[in-house]
Amino acid sequence: MPAARESLLDAAYTALANRAWAAVRMVDIAAAAGVSRQTLYNEFGSKEGLARALVRRETDNYLAGVARALARGGAPAAGTRGDAAARVVAAAAWTLRTARANPLVRAALTGCWDDRLPTPSGASAELAPLRAARSGVPAQRAASSGEGPLPGPAELVGRFCDQAVAALEPGWPEEELPALGSVCETAARLTLSCVVAPVAVAAPEPGCVPAQRTRPEAETEAVSRLVRGAFAQLPGGTESGDRD
Repeated sequence: MPAARESLLDAAYTALANRAWAAVRMVDIAAAAGVSRQTLYNEFGSKEGLARALVRRETDNYLAGVARALARGGAPAAGTRGDAAARVVAAAAWTLRTARANPLVRAALTGCWDDRLPTPSGASAELAPLRAARSGVPAQRAASSGEGPLPGPAELVGRFCDQAVAALEPGWPEEELPALGSVCETAARLTLSCVVAPVAVAAPEPGCVPAQRTRPEAETEAVSRLVRGAFAQLPGGTESGDRD
């Protein structure tokens, strides 16, 4: 029952926005979704199963947004690094926006699950070193199955990196692919660092007119600067990001 499943997950997410997960009752979720409690248990088995499915859906939606940001504009423009950097900046900005708006995605990215959130078994907090193929380009990670471990920071950073490489690789000089993989991993880790430690907005100097920047704008600007700086380290990279 795909429609019932989505309705139940929507109801669970809405309930979580209003109260701590421990106080969320299965009967209330079923009622909000317009189905019987038995349908809820048939679909997810238990509250733990519902929590796992909810976390997986939200992280899958986050990764789909990363892919959309990287795909904007079609294949990377031949001869330009600036286009590649802009795509990864867009994916990084999406990551910051989603982490601010969605507490489940933020928890999965950082490994920090507070008392209000479900902490389904298998949610990893460890940021392990990413594996890399012999070419230096990280291997594409298989999509998580419904029963497999839930994605934690290492998996999500790795998926971000892999999607960036896959989006930018067409037309990229073969001899530079290892460097591309490395810079995409760096960009992914820098993005996560901005989620873990949000940028502080500095107070204006005495007598100065304060800049009209919100915290989200400051965070996006900071991650953009960091990602573009990483791409500038590619062989032949420049501040503008153009390739000779």
